[in-house]
Amino acid sequence: MTRNKLLKSFKKLHKWPAIIIAFIAVLFAVSGIVMNHRQLFSGIDVSRNLLPKNYQYKNWNLAAVRGSIRLEDTMLMYGNIGVWKSEDDLKSFEDFNRGFPKGIDNRKIYSIVQFNDVLFAGTQMGLYKRNTTENSWQKLEIPVEKERIADLEIKDNKLLVLTRHYLLESTNGQDFKKIQLPEPVNYQRKTGLFNTFWELHSGELFGLAGKLFVDLLGLVTILLSLTGLLHFFFPKWIKRRKKKVKAQTGQINHPILPPGGKRNQKISENKTVSVEKLVRTKKKNLHWHNVVGYVFAVFLLINTFSGMHLRPPLLIAIANKQVGIIPGTHLDSPNPWFDKLRRIHWDTANRRYIFSTSDGFYFADETLSKKLIPAPLQPPVSVMGCNVLEPIGENYLMVGSFSGMFVWNPQTGRIADFFTGHPYQTPRGMARPFGANTVAGFVQSGDKSWWFDYSAGAIQLDAQNEKSAFVAMPEEIRKASPMSLWNAALEVHTGRIFEHLVGSFYILFVPLAGICLLLVIISGVLLWWMAHRKSRKREAGSTKK
Repeated sequence: MTRNKLLKSFKKLHKWPAIIIAFIAVLFAVSGIVMNHRQLFSGIDVSRNLLPKNYQYKNWNLAAVRGSIRLEDTMLMYGNIGVWKSEDDLKSFEDFNRGFPKGIDNRKIYSIVQFNDVLFAGTQMGLYKRNTTENSWQKLEIPVEKERIADLEIKDNKLLVLTRHYLLESTNGQDFKKIQLPEPVNYQRKTGLFNTFWELHSGELFGLAGKLFVDLLGLVTILLSLTGLLHFFFPKWIKRRKKKVKAQTGQINHPILPPGGKRNQKISENKTVSVEKLVRTKKKNLHWHNVVGYVFAVFLLINTFSGMHLRPPLLIAIANKQVGIIPGTHLDSPNPWFDKLRRIHWDTANRRYIFSTSDGFYFADETLSKKLIPAPLQPPVSVMGCNVLEPIGENYLMVGSFSGMFVWNPQTGRIADFFTGHPYQTPRGMARPFGANTVAGFVQSGDKSWWFDYSAGAIQLDAQNEKSAFVAMPEEIRKASPMSLWNAALEVHTGRIFEHLVGSFYILFVPLAGICLLLVIISGVLLWWMAHRKSRKREAGSTKK
């Protein structure tokens, strides 16, 4: 293929996919910047009335409810909607969120326990306790930098607080001791490829500087998209302006009508100057588009490639892969459980801890002095984490995640699908990241219990009892539960926001957009390089002459 044909091919590959992807690229950039600074934007919410219908709460879906706690004659139900109190068996609800900062993201509740007659809530943004005198939640100081709480548990006379990195314990609910869990048996300093790609894509892999640099890449993406679109429209604008000038010049210098003199000549000159200015602007716009694109091309390629693998179907290929930790990065921590802890259960009968982590389930002795032992046989848990970990009697645990709901006997290793009763069979090869039942929460009231599917909402769990529909979601709770700006940005960034338009095909949004972006970036760099090399040859030739 000749050089000219190559140039034409690259121009087409760069031009048309870029025009298609420009708007989407801007959406990626803006939503990515918001997602990179969750705490900064935590006070800003988006009304669900402004979003597609599939984002309206229906039957307590969309992870509205994660769990509940019974308190004598009242019950608290909590989750993405915050905390709500019911005193009449879920027939009516009272707002129980006073004290949490403004913004629905600040009352995203993972766990609530009662310790020494005081309520404690583990939230996205920290640990809170209930002040009964003022009837409000008060934030507690805890000895960790990252305050996101993963779970709460009671062990004898101690309050256990699990963050994503450490275990905290307290005997009075005010002073906390930080515990770094021992490394597991046969520990290797590795992390999930998913985690590595996630932090690489956000920039967090290289700390705050990395996140700010990825923010810069977002601004670069916006700049390249806008300058690219301008370059596409400039020839049309220039052509239109030239026609207008020619038409007006023809009227001024009409062969029959008398000439307009110096005034008309000056108007004609001004029109010509405006065309020349537009041409100069076009060249300057292209120059900066090329320079900025060339400088940041490699970083944009890396960011795009890593982002493509954070959503299905490409996620399937990396979900269970382990890789070495890159030295000097955010993941390079002496803590073997850095960002891996998800749930905790104190097994009273066997006097041991059971931890759910991003690497699976582990057993730990009561003193936490020995290496943690991985459960030989354990139920599957989605990469999104364990949402339900409830004891059923002394020997069984109910384990729920987006992979489904399972009954697990940690002693014997027996695992059965909760809904079918069939023994669990470990799938061979690559498995789907999500199961048929996406379990988001669990609530028990008296002898009745319900599980919460992410899409379908509340479903009665015990089929042996008489079927009982869960109470309808009150309008008061709907109005008080908007979507956080961060979550809205996540929906845009993952393409789920378009599900109401394209159905299940939205799952291909990220990989197809990623391929398109890769194509645009690579073809753009090759175009610039070929044109730049040509101009250098011309300069060299003119110098010799």
